[in-house]
Amino acid sequence: MERIAFRPSFMNELNRIRNFCIIAHIDHGKSTLADRMLELTQTVEQRKMKEQLLDSMDLERERGITIKAHPVTMEYTARDGNTYTFNLIDTPGHVDFSYEVSRSLQACEGAILVVDAAQGVEAQTVSNTYLASDNELTIVPVLNKIELPNADVPMVSQQIEDILAIDSSDALQVSAKSGVGVEEVLEAVVERFQPPKPAEDDYTRALVFDSKYDAFRGVVVYMRLFSGTLKAGDRVLVMSSGQSYEIKEVGVFTPEMSKAKQLEEGAVGYVIANIKDASEIQIGDTLTNHKNPAKDALPGFKEIHPMVFSGIYPVETSDYEKLGASMDKLRLNDASFSFQSESSIALGFGFRCGFLGLLHMEIIMERLRREFNLDIISSYPNVVYRVLMKGGEMEEVDNPMHLPDLTLVEEIQEPMITATIITPTDYMGEMMQLIMDRRGEILKTDSIDGTRVMLTCRMPLNEVLIDFYDRLKTISRGYASMDYEYADYQPSELVKMDIMIHGEVVDAFSSIVHRSKAEFRGRQMCKSLLDVIPRQAFTVALQAAVNGKIIARETIRAYRKDVTAKCYGGDISRKRKLLERQKEGKKKLKKIGKVNIPQEAFIAVLKTNNK
Repeated sequence: MERIAFRPSFMNELNRIRNFCIIAHIDHGKSTLADRMLELTQTVEQRKMKEQLLDSMDLERERGITIKAHPVTMEYTARDGNTYTFNLIDTPGHVDFSYEVSRSLQACEGAILVVDAAQGVEAQTVSNTYLASDNELTIVPVLNKIELPNADVPMVSQQIEDILAIDSSDALQVSAKSGVGVEEVLEAVVERFQPPKPAEDDYTRALVFDSKYDAFRGVVVYMRLFSGTLKAGDRVLVMSSGQSYEIKEVGVFTPEMSKAKQLEEGAVGYVIANIKDASEIQIGDTLTNHKNPAKDALPGFKEIHPMVFSGIYPVETSDYEKLGASMDKLRLNDASFSFQSESSIALGFGFRCGFLGLLHMEIIMERLRREFNLDIISSYPNVVYRVLMKGGEMEEVDNPMHLPDLTLVEEIQEPMITATIITPTDYMGEMMQLIMDRRGEILKTDSIDGTRVMLTCRMPLNEVLIDFYDRLKTISRGYASMDYEYADYQPSELVKMDIMIHGEVVDAFSSIVHRSKAEFRGRQMCKSLLDVIPRQAFTVALQAAVNGKIIARETIRAYRKDVTAKCYGGDISRKRKLLERQKEGKKKLKKIGKVNIPQEAFIAVLKTNNK
């Protein structure tokens, strides 16, 4: 079906363009507000409307969260009689996807800050506000969910002023669910946000802020055009690589991809230019005209470094190449995801993957299963440790199996985070205990409004990896929120813990833990494996070891066949002979027997609580 071309007559009128994004804590109503905007501007027909329209992935709808930033272009006729082009980018709210937010902000001049009128300012609200301020964006505060019975507008307005240092006197009050006050938000976009600044020269410059892979058309580049024009037939140059490509199609998102004759200064849209390989273009690249290239590239994005590493392996070894190709496509629109080949004795050939957090890891794995129909398994997640050798060299280790011999090591450093936790005062004692149990240090305590407190603390990253967020929500009955940023590295008493099954080290279960928690962690892992590894014809020992010393053990009892079942009466010595023969057979089997570890065992270890 032929797509309808999107040709606004005012595209060349820069002062009638508004580029903005919506930022908020997770579940404060960003996507719902975007839905109402699409309805009011009649960008989407009523019959095609559905909840979370911009959340295109099934995974986003199921979880009720935004994972990828989604751009959309709208036309809005304001009360002043003029028609404006709105380029909106809906952003994620979870800490693991903050990089998506930072990329989106650089394509905008303004940000709508959504705050739940019942929940108030939360950890991600603070973090995203700072990001917007750092990018010098105009921030318009919007109080959402005013229809809720427990909404407290005066209190939340005060929090916005006290915590975020933003004037809340002109904060908008809306109900994104019912549509109340949304038109006022659209008018505020016109009145309060600045249009794009005119370019100082005639060079074409477009900033790549996202991309995706299309099996039929290659790489689809999402970009913000800061100067010049782009149209089909133009030849563009990727300034980082020096490669040039002929543009086949340009357009905008309405929210589907809508073809346009050309894109002009200030536009947010897409470019298809016969880019076949995902590695040929990177997030943060600048596109310019090949015939008349710009001298300087646009400021790109701060390079992001993955902090959590895990091995991902195909269950079927024949899927190895398919897994690699699938990861390459995912990396195209997720610059924070990295991978490289590795092999494991237990799991075979796979990839060592880097993520921003555990949710990021879960999402990537689920996308590999759903979008690429892959059956995969992961090893235990680890962070990047710095190892100072006695010779003075510094090494980075993201896999426990690569940890050097401890006799050659001067010290091991682990990554630290600065966490901001907002919790009701009723749960403050339990929350402080949780932080201290995870080797954390409370730096500052600030009262917010008499009912909530903001804790600023310093913690090791590996202590929050597995279940810290779940424990946080459980303790606070779901009311606490958390955000964190990476701090620095700190020396710590860390050891490598191996899990041995039937006397053999299984590398996929190895982990680096603090010495004080090694025994407890080892017992947990052995108990988890005891429940999922099936019984054998011989006794199997499950052991946790640190530096060759066994610190925990569980035993899988052997099956016992009743070899005397057919002995009816007779001399007792006959039964003893049969039992002795069975005993000798078990000894021999124990020496040569192999234990097949089921897939469930690796999942069980991953889910082991790290209390």
